[in-house]
Amino acid sequence: QVQLAESGGGLVQAGDSLRLSCAASGRTFSRYTMGWFRQAPGKEREFVAAITWGGGTTKYADSVKGRFTISRDNAKNTVYLQMNSLKFEDTAVYYCAKEGSPYRLDINVANYDSWGQGTQVTVSS
Repeated sequence: QVQLAESGGGLVQAGDSLRLSCAASGRTFSRYTMGWFRQAPGKEREFVAAITWGGGTTKYADSVKGRFTISRDNAKNTVYLQMNSLKFEDTAVYYCAKEGSPYRLDINVANYDSWGQGTQVTVSS
């Protein structure tokens, strides 16, 4: 079972940037799509971004396209989320997650089987 640990959240002002990191344990990290999701109070968990096993393909939610960038370093078993031009509505707990099947790209939250504990991102307006 893969263990995931996010870091990098915090309190920022609108327009600022943050970089989230997610460190993964295990030897099979490079076989799986990794995703970032977020959950705001009173709302369902939603997809933010995903990156395929080799980093060749990325997908983004429309709400973050052009502002957020997902990347990964398989040598370090780490996935990143660079968040620029943050908005108040980006405030949420951000989670990284591992897709449930190797060599598959999916953005459905139900198909991710390992999750980190989450990191809070708060954007003040």
